[in-house]
Parts: sequence; C-alpha cells; structure tokens
Amino acid sequence: MKLIIGLGNPGREYQTTRHNAGFRVIDAIAHKYKGVLKRNRGTASLSAKVAIGDIEVILAKPLTFMNLSGVAVKTLIEKYGLKKSSLLVVCDDIDLAFGRLRIKPQGSSAGHKGIRSVIDALRSEEFARLRLGMGRPKRGKVSNYVLNQFTRKEKALFEDCISAACDCCESWVCEGVTKTMNIFNKWSRE
Repeated sequence: MKLIIGLGNPGREYQTTRHNAGFRVIDAIAHKYKGVLKRNRGTASLSAKVAIGDIEVILAKPLTFMNLSGVAVKTLIEKYGLKKSSLLVVCDDIDLAFGRLRIKPQGSSAGHKGIRSVIDALRSEEFARLRLGMGRPKRGKVSNYVLNQFTRKEKALFEDCISAACDCCESWVCEGVTKTMNIFNKWSRE
C-alpha cells in the first residue's frame, strides 16, 4: 500500500490558488481512478483508496491548513501502518521555475512550511516529495503570490503540469522513485 498526500489549504477561497497545487493533483488522480474523497475519521483529512496497477493507493488531502499538514500525514501513516518510504507528498514550490516538476526520494523542507510540518511530525526527511514549480513572484509578498489565482496564461500551462504530475505519481507507485526521477525531473511546461 502507498500513500500520496497533496498539500494545500481547505476552503473554497483557496481552491484554485497556486498553494493548492497538491490538492489539484490528488483531485485529478482520484477522478482518473474513480476514487471518491471522503472524510477519513480521526486523520484530519479527506481520502480515497484507488488501485494504480495492482497496488492499493490512498490519496489524501489534509483538512488542516498548509502549515499543519504533518498532523494529518502522521495520523494516516499510523492508521494504515505504513513506512515512510510508502509516502509521496505533492506540493507547490516557488523556487522551481513555473511548469517544472521535481521528484526526490527525501530531503529538507527547502523553506516550504507544509513540508516542514510533515518532517517535524514524522521526525524524518526520508519520504518522497513531488514539487510543482510556481516560480518566484517578480514583486510583492510571496504569501500573496501563492495564495492568489493563476493568470489566464498560467492556467492553461498549469493544466499540462497537473497531468504530468499525475503521470509522475503513477510512475512513483509502479516504478519507484529512481526511474521516476529520470523521467520526470526533465519534464517542463514553460
């Protein structure tokens, strides 16, 4: 069994913001595999079980805000008795060029507060993460940038990014992180 968690903020006002890229990927995978995201009792998350290939996968979206994502991740890991190596966290990244994907088997938070929360909750950096590039704002506050909507031009490009991120998640489930890195860390839709 594998666990893919998309990071974001709950609530309609955040639904289509840059910071909810992880939620958007989970929604897309759930739709493709006909999974229905429902409240998962005791985990502070919405989740669905789907089969990717012959592997059972739990898709989840924390109901906590981004900076407290680790609470939901930890409870899901414990509830299903999973190893950290069975976890993939999907999130936005402003330090990655818009439209780029980057998957890694482990690492630091690189300043992402959602990833920092997961690291703190699990007391480990040893879980895979898929980052979707948002690019840095040319001016203004980073918090305003990630909590704003995409521009019209970005929306079309970002849909391609979501599709590639879904393929990347599927590859991680079926092929493992190393092969997936070799394919998707070269992908870009700029």
